[in-house]
Amino acid sequence: KVPVELATEQAGSLSSCRERLFDVREKRIKPGRDEKVLAAWNGLMLAAFADAAGVLENDDYLQIAKRNAEFLITEMQNGGRLYRTWKDGAAKLNGYVEDYANVADGLIVLYQVTGETKYLSEAKRLADLMITEFWDEDNGGFFFTSNDHEELVVRNKDFYDNATPSGNSVAADVLLRLAKLTGDDKYERFAVTVLRLAASQIRRHPQGFGRALSALEFLLGKTKEIVVIGEKGSEMERDILQRYLPDAVVVLSSDADADADTIPLVKDRGMVDGKTAVYVCEDFVCQRPVTEVAELDGLLA
Repeated sequence: KVPVELATEQAGSLSSCRERLFDVREKRIKPGRDEKVLAAWNGLMLAAFADAAGVLENDDYLQIAKRNAEFLITEMQNGGRLYRTWKDGAAKLNGYVEDYANVADGLIVLYQVTGETKYLSEAKRLADLMITEFWDEDNGGFFFTSNDHEELVVRNKDFYDNATPSGNSVAADVLLRLAKLTGDDKYERFAVTVLRLAASQIRRHPQGFGRALSALEFLLGKTKEIVVIGEKGSEMERDILQRYLPDAVVVLSSDADADADTIPLVKDRGMVDGKTAVYVCEDFVCQRPVTEVAELDGLLA
């Protein structure tokens, strides 16, 4: 064993060396740092923090997600259009399809955790713009650039899920979830077209289409619509948000009458005997509502 006196002396010497090294390094020119903010990457972060907030019941994560959503909505848009990048207080460059898709995706996740319809409404608005500005009317699929982007020699489409998922893959996933949440089949039709265009590539190189395969599973699997009617923060709500439910959409509503215009799933549904009620549905056909956590296991299996 090292004597206490020697260990203390060595620790002090090491600390002194670190300070001297730091002082010398501070005199060197620091490497450049990329300080721009990208809409697409912030959309990815928004989805992660919102999801983590629900799973872990972490209010700090939730507040980060809400502030991020507010920033994306207010600081990275102009005239209702999403911009690609932000730096030094100014946003610029027309957003690409991956920006629209990822921000919409993050807003949908935040909506499902909070039940605040403003996030769903904004996600739907961005999805509608994405269809209007990026959709290939002749061959289907989403172009990488918008209709009013500068003219390019080739206007390409990206389907490959690389380090980050492609705009088309995320767009397909977003549109399928919007179809479930809004009851509007047009979103599913656009999503199916995207997945059909990518199908041959997915068969050959499935490892390069992780997000597209996730969207495909959501389309072909037994997708559930889970509607929670009751006060925010109930035990039923917390139980659902902590489950791994990749093939489900979640609707939280404390006022079904007010939310019915935006979300058809809550129409004519309410609490049961003053208790929070959960309606588990498939293709908008619902099981009888349950009011106890123990009853959910069989319905969500």
